[in-house]
Amino acid sequence: AQGFAKEIRWLGHDTFRIQGEKVGYTDPFKIKGKDTADIILISHDHFDHCSEKDIKAVQGANTVIVTPPSCAKGLAGNVKVVKRGDTINVGGIAIEVVPAYNVNKEFHPKAADGVGYIFTVKGQRIYFAGDTDHIPEMKGFRNVNIALLPVSGTYVMTAEEAARAALDIKPDIAIPMHYGAIVGTESDANRFAEGLKGKIEVIILKKE
Repeated sequence: AQGFAKEIRWLGHDTFRIQGEKVGYTDPFKIKGKDTADIILISHDHFDHCSEKDIKAVQGANTVIVTPPSCAKGLAGNVKVVKRGDTINVGGIAIEVVPAYNVNKEFHPKAADGVGYIFTVKGQRIYFAGDTDHIPEMKGFRNVNIALLPVSGTYVMTAEEAARAALDIKPDIAIPMHYGAIVGTESDANRFAEGLKGKIEVIILKKE
């Protein structure tokens, strides 16, 4: 996982560019420059996760967009609509669709269709949490190598809750996200790392 983590670039907020057999993007937002994704994973329909302008910025003729129904409405092209519990294969990349919701706030209700994804790239299982709290389902996520977890509080887990979530998921490496754009600061990422010291390796990526 350590070596593969170098293929993960953080573009801010919940946007990652992951280079494996394919080029994957998660929740494109405030995209600068030109790039073409093979696969785009969308977690839910909020403007900073389902940004049609930013999705278009990395969408090419053959890009596959994987999204819950709530974000699919405004999208064109090769759109695969998924729900929690689905497993799909896109161009040889296995993708599991997992729950993402709030437990102690109302921004992302369980009844909505927000999701996270566990996908396998170059033999590494990567968990992209989407906007979620520390939920009981996390205990059931198996063999995660790299977990991308929100840490800002307000709309998602706090740094402390995210550290407890990481202990449930037991990844080899945890990477904090969801700070520095809308809400949250680098101090959240640092507190997350502090909470996992000696337990799980945390890599705080520099925003590109």
